[in-house]
Amino acid sequence: MKKYTIVILLLTVTPTVFGQIATDSIKAIIKREVAHKRSKSIIVGIVNANGRQIFAEGKKSDKDATLPDGTTIYEIGSITKVFTSLALADMSLKQQLSLTDPISKFLPTTVKIPVRNGKEITLLSLSTHRSGMPRFPYNVDPKNLDEPYADYTVSKLYEYVSHFEPTFDIDSKWRYSNVAYGLLGNILTLVAQKDFEALITAEICKPLHMNNTVISLTANQKSNLAVGHAETGTVVGLTDLGAIGPGGSIRSNVNDLLTFAEANMGVIKTNLSPAMELTHVMQAKKDGNDTFITMCWTLVENNGQHLLFKDGGMPGYSTFLGIDKKIKLASLFYPIPTIQYQILAGIFLMLLIKLHLINIHGHYWILSEQRIKPREQTPLLSYTNNLKLQKRHHLFLMKVNLII
Repeated sequence: MKKYTIVILLLTVTPTVFGQIATDSIKAIIKREVAHKRSKSIIVGIVNANGRQIFAEGKKSDKDATLPDGTTIYEIGSITKVFTSLALADMSLKQQLSLTDPISKFLPTTVKIPVRNGKEITLLSLSTHRSGMPRFPYNVDPKNLDEPYADYTVSKLYEYVSHFEPTFDIDSKWRYSNVAYGLLGNILTLVAQKDFEALITAEICKPLHMNNTVISLTANQKSNLAVGHAETGTVVGLTDLGAIGPGGSIRSNVNDLLTFAEANMGVIKTNLSPAMELTHVMQAKKDGNDTFITMCWTLVENNGQHLLFKDGGMPGYSTFLGIDKKIKLASLFYPIPTIQYQILAGIFLMLLIKLHLINIHGHYWILSEQRIKPREQTPLLSYTNNLKLQKRHHLFLMKVNLII
């Protein structure tokens, strides 16, 4: 019930506005959530033709009572996949590869290539989650259960691919896969002849002047990090995803992601604009609902609206990014660490659009938070405790609450 209360509150309070966005309502929401100890901090950023505003409540951590601002670093989880697919689109337009290239074109000959009914997985299959690969690989035996993928190497990824047998025809169904994005990122690095972070930095972050969108943090960036917390209140460190890092390893801040949203909306034009447009093109219908998949983005077409969004989560952090290019609006939401808040962000954005409460050129809304208060019902936590008796490769998935 609480998730709907938050939406209703924002839509019903009559406040000061930035354009037509209810800024007093946003302030009230984030202040209440921090006061109720649901988050250590929450930060909201808005941009339109009139400029940017950022609102924040709380503190970066127990050791640093500083109020977060536009430079504060957060893990962005699966929004990383947007960057990976953007790099793929850009490389395809530069004719360094083709979206329809089979993965066998790039992988070592020692890797056995999955085939079903004579069809092979392509780069586009990986980007659109239609390879048939599952969310996580099975061949994981971590030395540290709190860092289950830190020692997951490219060799292990190749081993997984070699043993993978599609259970349905390739490109026939949508199945979310971090394995697929790990493989896609690996292939891109082979083509570019540079590691994943160097590729994303050179081809996306530097051209957009996003200097704080990184994987490896500098000492200064570490000192400016919003520390994530589990729902139990336990501090969680940054997550090393190893070879599946291209599915969720990027860290960033509000200022950089405001710029990224503006570029995706076409508010600012860059050399990446054609590639961004390519990633927005509908590719196939997602299974189980009325949405569609593009190159990583989920596409919703509703009553003439054209909404793109991507969500994801890491231990201590969670993300949602939504864009409506027609009215130049984007929304990024960083709840921690539960999926319910990602759903809230989507509902919130769609309601704002439907009710025409946001209709000024070039809006962007971003919310980041470090959740600390456990929910009243905790079946997930109880289930996690029960899983301690199970095999290790089952335990880590629940223990760290990865939803990248």
